[in-house]
Amino acid sequence: MTAESTGTEALREKVRALMPRAKEDLTELVAMRSVADARQFPPEECAKAADFLVRAFTEAGLQDMRRVTTPDGTDAVVGHAPGPEGAPTVLLYCHYDVQPPLDDAAWETPPFELTERDGRWYGRGSADCKGNIAMHLTALRALGGPDGRGFPVNIKFVAEGSEEQGTGGLERLVPLQPELFAADTLLICDTGNFERGLPTTTTSLRGLANVVVTVSTLKGAMHSGMFGGPAPDALAALIRILDSLRDEHGNTVIKGLPGDGAWDGVDYPAEQFRADAGVLDGVSLVGTGSVADELWARPAVTVLGIDCPPVVGSSAAVQAKVSARVSLRIPPGVDADDAQRALAAHLTSAAPWGARVEVEPESGGRPFRARTDGPAYRALATALREAYGKDMVQSGQGGSIPLCNVLAAHFPTAEIALIGVEEPGCLIHAPNESVDPSEIEHMALAEALFLSTYATPLRPAPAPPTPSPRKDGSRP
Repeated sequence: MTAESTGTEALREKVRALMPRAKEDLTELVAMRSVADARQFPPEECAKAADFLVRAFTEAGLQDMRRVTTPDGTDAVVGHAPGPEGAPTVLLYCHYDVQPPLDDAAWETPPFELTERDGRWYGRGSADCKGNIAMHLTALRALGGPDGRGFPVNIKFVAEGSEEQGTGGLERLVPLQPELFAADTLLICDTGNFERGLPTTTTSLRGLANVVVTVSTLKGAMHSGMFGGPAPDALAALIRILDSLRDEHGNTVIKGLPGDGAWDGVDYPAEQFRADAGVLDGVSLVGTGSVADELWARPAVTVLGIDCPPVVGSSAAVQAKVSARVSLRIPPGVDADDAQRALAAHLTSAAPWGARVEVEPESGGRPFRARTDGPAYRALATALREAYGKDMVQSGQGGSIPLCNVLAAHFPTAEIALIGVEEPGCLIHAPNESVDPSEIEHMALAEALFLSTYATPLRPAPAPPTPSPRKDGSRP
């Protein structure tokens, strides 16, 4: 047996022995209702989760673990640990806030109680993203010595407290305190494998361009019996406008946006997608590209909501004014501001009967594509292969993580890798979220192996960039 395989097996045994403790960590974390929205849950729940991270990662060997208030008023948790002289620096990221449970009645087990069923661990945040916290803790414990020291690289740790609310606190903290984030490699652990047991790095994230469109046709709603027919119906006009965003095949068609992109990573078989998405029997997938093309390489429009009378309580009236919230996801290579302007122009120009259209820009975010040609990615590919016994694949993700773009802008030479314990069976953001404990075990081993192999050969860590000036001209 080679020295390398001996080291791998030793780490594998350490990680396996730590899995009961990982379950204890996750049990405690899931019980904390850390939804970063004071309208739904007490802020003390997020504070308890932040304090848990300070305590647990200190015990795992990190130093100066503390809470840092971000510009949105929520707390991030940060810390670090020194490695050998000249070793590279790796930032470990996760978030401790979770989505609300949504429909409590749809949960088969209590959402804030970790419950084991059929080999999976159920509970809100068990995968997204508290499962990744358990992964980090397990990897660090496997690497650290009896006194928590002996990490092979310099480590920085950042846990976000409001990621699910999208308030941008951490993104705004980066330019204010860049020394907290500066690293050779940044492991953004809030994604996961393409399928359970298949090691995957996410290399592409779609950007976002949301708008609210309002259509007006009458001074007020009118009786549909007396005026219906010639009276221009605002709801009918809105339906026509929204329908124009897709062609007869379901492709998103917005003037000025390319719609023929092709994905060059892992394939996403149509039948697998149908199962993952819960597509009903007899209902076709839309678009003329492959599933991977449509998900990760082409724009995709979604109507998120419509303000109009509901069925229950509606009256016999021609509607005068209605609105819709429209989301446009865009692939790397498309500018988010240009896409938002193109969407607004399309909605305005598609109005029938001279209907008045107002478009209000909403949230936006740039797409992201990771650089995959550096030493960190090579070390990560090796670590994942040893942990899983399979070659790593690259996939995209339809969601957006604006923090990645902020980090890439401030640290242009750093490598950014997106990994984690989440896979389609986790049902993140939905009722009955769960995690497969084998994913925590394998990913913790992969992280520990990566931190070990990336440390050789040693090379100087980068100097932190100069902090951005405050409004008064001083520097932090």
